[in-house]
Amino acid sequence: MAATIDLHLHTLASDGRLTPTELIQLVAKEGLKTISITDHDSTEGLAEAYEAAKEFPDLRIIPGIEMSADIPGDEVHVLGYFLDYHDREFQAQLTEFRRGRVDRAQMMVEKLDSLGVHVEWGRVQHFAGDGTVGRPHIALAMVEAGYCKEPKDAFDEYLGRNGLAYAERPKMTPAQGVEMIKKVGGVPVLAHPTFMNDMEAGISNLKQAGLLGMEVYYAQYDDDTVRHLARLAREYDLIPCGGSDYHGLGNSGEPLPGTLGPPEETIQLLEAAAEKVKLEIAQHG
Repeated sequence: MAATIDLHLHTLASDGRLTPTELIQLVAKEGLKTISITDHDSTEGLAEAYEAAKEFPDLRIIPGIEMSADIPGDEVHVLGYFLDYHDREFQAQLTEFRRGRVDRAQMMVEKLDSLGVHVEWGRVQHFAGDGTVGRPHIALAMVEAGYCKEPKDAFDEYLGRNGLAYAERPKMTPAQGVEMIKKVGGVPVLAHPTFMNDMEAGISNLKQAGLLGMEVYYAQYDDDTVRHLARLAREYDLIPCGGSDYHGLGNSGEPLPGTLGPPEETIQLLEAAAEKVKLEIAQHG
């Protein structure tokens, strides 16, 4: 049975392929009742999503984001839910992060060119649309130019962390990402924890930094992995979250929204955690 909750979805505002309106129409078609749009370093798609959702009164949208963070030799993503995303300082920081993404993408296109992989910057921008340019847009341009069959193939050799054309960009630490989300009343949640090189050490360190949840019901995980992560979530007293991480990039086997998601209890736990974070903000200024 498909899930009715999906807390990890992307739109054209970052590196997804659907507009917010198209994504809302898709999740409604798939029977979802509660979702969160979690674009990378951006909340720019939320206004359109809320407007589109007026056609589907049974659909609830939780404001979310996915922050990119970095530690030596590893990249960590921190999701944030129920955040007061209109905060001016928060949005100014996000704007800076997105500028860093564009600069990094240009450097990677230049590196590709030096490797004999020629993609036009204009095509990369085309795939990004009004959203921020990211690695998936470069991958789509590479597919179009015939250098690889699917976007994920571009990451294997060129665009992944150890890829030939990889370039760094300014990032925060995971602990800073947790702090940034909580500062605007959000609930910080570790995304796809198994992607970390030392998962349990990372979870432990982030718990100490204020992490409140972790993805357990991630659509790319098998049943054994989900059970293992559920045990870790209980052990570290973290809210078990999850979703499809849907981008719509055209990779074979990409899970659709609602393929796997957390139970209804997770929403209640996130709501309670958000209320607590906001109360702490009010008390301490």
